[in-house]
Amino acid sequence: MIADPAYRAASDAAVAKMPAGSAMAGMAMGTSAGFYSQGSGTSRLPAAEGPMRGYMTQAGGWMLMAHGYAWGVATDQGGPRGKSEAFVQSMAMLMADRDLGDRFHIQLRTMNSLEPLMGARGYTNLFATGELANDRPLVDRQHPHDLFMELAAKVDYRLGNGNTVFLYGGPVGEPALGPSAFMHRGSARYQPMSPITHHWFDSTHITYGVVTAGYATSAFQLEASAFKGREPDEHRWNIETPRLDSWSVRGTWTPSPFWAVQVSHGRLKEPEAQHPGEDENRSTASVQYARGGLATTFAYSLKDRVPGEKLSAFLAEATYELTPRHAVFGRLENVANDELFPDEGDPLHDTKFRVTKAEVGYAYRVPIVGPLGLALGGTVAAYAKPAALETAYGKTPVSWTLFSKLAVGL
Repeated sequence: MIADPAYRAASDAAVAKMPAGSAMAGMAMGTSAGFYSQGSGTSRLPAAEGPMRGYMTQAGGWMLMAHGYAWGVATDQGGPRGKSEAFVQSMAMLMADRDLGDRFHIQLRTMNSLEPLMGARGYTNLFATGELANDRPLVDRQHPHDLFMELAAKVDYRLGNGNTVFLYGGPVGEPALGPSAFMHRGSARYQPMSPITHHWFDSTHITYGVVTAGYATSAFQLEASAFKGREPDEHRWNIETPRLDSWSVRGTWTPSPFWAVQVSHGRLKEPEAQHPGEDENRSTASVQYARGGLATTFAYSLKDRVPGEKLSAFLAEATYELTPRHAVFGRLENVANDELFPDEGDPLHDTKFRVTKAEVGYAYRVPIVGPLGLALGGTVAAYAKPAALETAYGKTPVSWTLFSKLAVGL
């Protein structure tokens, strides 16, 4: 339960803008005591985003939380390389918490997706790159998530005065690298498409083999991870062999209910199959602010291939839940990408281009029953790019999407 009145007030202000039944006000999973909200893996979000949304219930000594969604999306991605397509994204998550005596607390997590049903090529997303399908690099497409997105546990040991040490890990999990993954950020709650900067900030959110140890207070968290650096392969239904060949460290500062600031650095062992023999040094920094239905994320990442290019990315996104019915949102991304022309015979192969994408949208939210709700809306996106890309992408491509999001914890 949230104990501190300032944090309770900040959380309640966010809950007031949620659709009815989205969450149980004042609930916080784990040992956070309301000083922050829990993000993906072991990441932190501002407490003023409100508690994790879903269905919560008590079963004996266990606190259970279920969350999930199914997106139905129709999109037209502009320009010569864009496509018109309809697809379904999905995720289901179950968490179970309980105390083990006065000092220990355990949390069990599983997260799954039926996105492998899309096929290996996933869905169209202009200027997105990363991973392979049918042994070919995916370009202007977003790969599907794996059936197993998380299968992990976290054990906290209370030191007293709100301080803890913890151990997190499992065969599928997320290391301490970057901000919370996009599908768990309030600032991206109604964004139907993954960021084109996904492989700069979020690509490690499904890692086959991870162990994280950390020290946490209400205001600070320091942690280090060992994990498998290679991104998941195109066979999405299985659990790949875990391996601990990479490492990362992260520090997070949550000075008030409204802010979460993180910096992190990792060394990834051959993360991308299309860049064999190249390791990666990845550094990220992010600032997240939330208050009264507003959730924002501002982030920077630098991928330094060893050997290879240095590629940076910037991200700014926000969601403002105006009322329990209406929400507006947007995302601005700028990224240096050298994977847009994977064919070695292409004169632009391995050329680095800096691309900007700006997207805005609206969602109308309809409670159905209990925590189950529906969001209906759409987005429009425009792009800025070098003139050298006009032949491939057109002069001024514009993309649009229409979506419906059925969610437990909208």
